[in-house]
Amino acid sequence: MIQKQLSGRLHEDGLPIPFIAETGGQNAMIVDSTALAEQVVGDVLVSAFDSAGQRCSALRILCLQEEVADHTLAMLKGALAELEVGNPDRLSVDVGPVITEEAQDRILDHIETMRGRGHNVEQGALDAAVSGRGTFVAPTIIEIGSIDDVEQEVFGPVLHVLRFKRRDLDALIDAINATGYGLTFGLHTRMDGTVAHVLSRVRAGNRYVNRNQVGAIVGVQPFGGNGLSGTGPKAGGPLYLGRLVSHAPLVLAPSGVRLPLVDEFVAWLAKKEWFEGAAQARAIHTASRLGSRVELPGPVGERNEYELHPRGRVLLRPRTRAGLIRLMAMVLATGNTATIEGMDLPEGLPEAVAAAFRPEPDAPLVACVVEGGKEALLQALADMAERPGAIVPVRPAGRPGPGLAWLLEEVSISINTTAAGGNASLMMIG
Repeated sequence: MIQKQLSGRLHEDGLPIPFIAETGGQNAMIVDSTALAEQVVGDVLVSAFDSAGQRCSALRILCLQEEVADHTLAMLKGALAELEVGNPDRLSVDVGPVITEEAQDRILDHIETMRGRGHNVEQGALDAAVSGRGTFVAPTIIEIGSIDDVEQEVFGPVLHVLRFKRRDLDALIDAINATGYGLTFGLHTRMDGTVAHVLSRVRAGNRYVNRNQVGAIVGVQPFGGNGLSGTGPKAGGPLYLGRLVSHAPLVLAPSGVRLPLVDEFVAWLAKKEWFEGAAQARAIHTASRLGSRVELPGPVGERNEYELHPRGRVLLRPRTRAGLIRLMAMVLATGNTATIEGMDLPEGLPEAVAAAFRPEPDAPLVACVVEGGKEALLQALADMAERPGAIVPVRPAGRPGPGLAWLLEEVSISINTTAAGGNASLMMIG
């Protein structure tokens, strides 16, 4: 609704009105068989039930490897029974009320719907002094068989638990990504290889390893997601101020990462004697922040990193050959792919370069870049506002911004480095 309101006008400088939105999430945590169960239970309780689950970063779906699911779930249910629900002005209270009666009714309706569908439901107790005297919901665990069983974000003290087989790990990650949300994600494992593999495939703005997944700290875990979870840039991140002003400061140096596809594109342009386009593509490549990585300050025993990744599929609307070359260079220099509207690809492109611009009708769009004046921009804004799903930002081709950072996805990774102890290498050998 907000996007549609903004789509009919431009800022006085001719650019679209900046729109920064952080929305909700269908946040998941994966726990494998090497994780320390006691630590998992503590981190799950905080992630799912602190603030009565009323955090956009709160854990909604806990995925337990089947070999440890019974043991971990038994511990979780035991801990659930110990949680005290009540007025949070008392230090003994663990879970306070939800925000309104409407929210309470919506959460209770979800719990009863899931119970009616045959799912196992475990709830904590509501003290007689609490029941009926406020908008309280007993903390609840619901066992599910599929990510699809949770049809929407449930903003309250409800945790859904899913069992998975180790061989289905990649399929599970795909299912989590397929929800379209990308706010927070948690992983508990003592295997360095699993950490690297899972984090390379999951799509979430804030990723937490062997710790809880709530309570991001400004400057330590810059906060914000992608897809249905927000537009970016991250609150408390290096790009945030630049989105609020007309002339963004250069806070991140070019990464220096060389992309073979861009070099191949530049060489092809030079061979065709499109020297101006080759020079532009080379300059865009040099300025790109793709691959930037910064280690942020944090407490002892925790490593916090900030990285810039490709965002995904971009829609290009060029009007001239020179504009098309520029837009293609922007996409390649940020590691993205694109769909082109209104023009054909230049003939004779190297196969690898052309592949990045082949139509993918089912791929969600993450941005739209437009060549043209006010009318072209307003048309693109109106078109993107009508699209279902995630908000698609629109930018003119002539104003790429510092290092094309708006075409990159910000990722914050927080790792509890004390969790593995000396076990990681032993587990690898075993």
